Amino acid sequence: MSPASSRGQKRQRRNLLISVLAVVAIAVGSFAAVFSVKWTPRLGLDLAGGLSVVYQTAKSVPQSELQETVNILNNRVNGLGVSGAQVSTAGNNEIAVSIPGVKDAATVLADIGNTAQLYFRPVSCTAFPLSLQPATKATKTKKATPAQKALSGDGTLPACGASYATNAANLAVTPNSSVQGYASNNPTPDPTFADYTSTDYSTPNYAKKTVLLPSLPASGSSTKGTLRYVLGPAEMTGTAIGSAVAQTSQTGAWEVNYSLKGSANSKLWDTVAQENFHLLLGIELDGVVQSAPLIQPSQGTFTSFAGQGTISGGNMTEADAKSLALAMEFGSLPVRLKQLTTQTVSPTLGKSALKAGLGAGVAGLILVLLYVLVYYRALGAVVISGLALTAATLWAIISALGHTSFSPSFDLAGITGLIVSIGITVDSYIVYFERLKDETRAGRSIRTSVDRGFKSAWRTVWAADFVSLLAAVVLYVVAVGDVKGFAFFLGLSTIMDMAVTWFYTRPLVVLLGRSDRVAEGRGRRFGIAQGLAIDRAENGSAPVGGDLVTPSRVPAT
Repeated sequence: MSPASSRGQKRQRRNLLISVLAVVAIAVGSFAAVFSVKWTPRLGLDLAGGLSVVYQTAKSVPQSELQETVNILNNRVNGLGVSGAQVSTAGNNEIAVSIPGVKDAATVLADIGNTAQLYFRPVSCTAFPLSLQPATKATKTKKATPAQKALSGDGTLPACGASYATNAANLAVTPNSSVQGYASNNPTPDPTFADYTSTDYSTPNYAKKTVLLPSLPASGSSTKGTLRYVLGPAEMTGTAIGSAVAQTSQTGAWEVNYSLKGSANSKLWDTVAQENFHLLLGIELDGVVQSAPLIQPSQGTFTSFAGQGTISGGNMTEADAKSLALAMEFGSLPVRLKQLTTQTVSPTLGKSALKAGLGAGVAGLILVLLYVLVYYRALGAVVISGLALTAATLWAIISALGHTSFSPSFDLAGITGLIVSIGITVDSYIVYFERLKDETRAGRSIRTSVDRGFKSAWRTVWAADFVSLLAAVVLYVVAVGDVKGFAFFLGLSTIMDMAVTWFYTRPLVVLLGRSDRVAEGRGRRFGIAQGLAIDRAENGSAPVGGDLVTPSRVPAT
């Protein structure tokens, strides 16, 4: 062997060894990393339990508007910090929302259930909560009922009293050098509206009417706020808002920073804000006033917002700020939704099915691994180690994805996709090993067969995996719900199979095939030669180190 050829073989051996060690390092390192930070896959609704809600549009809408609604609801759910949620169309203008791992279902449902458009309305005055009829001796054990008053003939509310109106004269906003930055009056609620029921947001021409609406419930409370607001017709909708973020100011107080979409919406906001300068502007969502801030109270004259602004003050808590930011950013829907069903799902049934399925899967996998170990001997150990590294890497990837905004749902359907992929992975090994058998039966040595056999087998493995990956992609695109999880994990594991086959199985088998000790065909029970059944080849025994030119035994004629 020439020195150049020897150096080439050493370089090739080093590259093969580096490829094997790199795969092992990546698999073990990634698994150790997620284990050290205690990351685990985000379980789906059927395994973790949670909330399942189905909404239906108030009227039939085009598919484009339905999909836009799905996207907004999905952003709204993700804005709550909930991982693994699914929002999808369910047919008949229905939208299904599944949120796993929900502990406070009522709070989450209240946030995602705000399905009406966001409106910005001027505040005319404030009002007391709806008054209650006093209980008599005969009815003292019964719950008091609201004393409702009918609206005027044209369906409008009466005007606010002059002394209760939140106009410029009564508010008397005066900028100063105090910590708050201004001083103002606080007109008392108008008692006239105490006997009027709040306006139903499903009222025709709702956006153009003067309305009486409750304020947002206090943090941690399920009851409506202590005040109601009389608001004029909407002057702007939430479609103008580009983004809104809740954060703390330099003084540690919670506030909401927002920005507008484009120059047209920025000009519209400046117009609305200037008309309500030093006045209260109500931010209303789904018939509830989220906030009613004063417009630029610490400034003597109006200045342009330049496409962005801040809402602060009013002893805003963290929960209040986040709820307001969520409403402003994701509150505008192209259609109105009504809630059809709400279901709190228990994880008990899903976990029972998971244990049974995993038990059967593990038992079957052990039998398969024992079979390949007995049948392929040393090559069977390659299968076992390859599956172990693939499993470790998949666990790390799935666990890491659970802490991203993508956060695929790891449910029973996804587990099924992974189990199906095990068969695809094992097939890749078998295709390679059987091709090695064909090469050795043709009289070639194991050393030569491991390279030639892989070149032939790789085309088959690549074609089979490509078809599986293509099916997974198509299924993911056209399917909805749990089927998407099945398709995603099937596709992910198929990609892993292709990578492991090329970067781990191929170099490891080549290295083993070039080792006389491992590849020895005689006197050993665990060698590659016994796994390939070389001693039982039809035309004789192929040597380990060199190719046969003439078979050792010629059949008699």
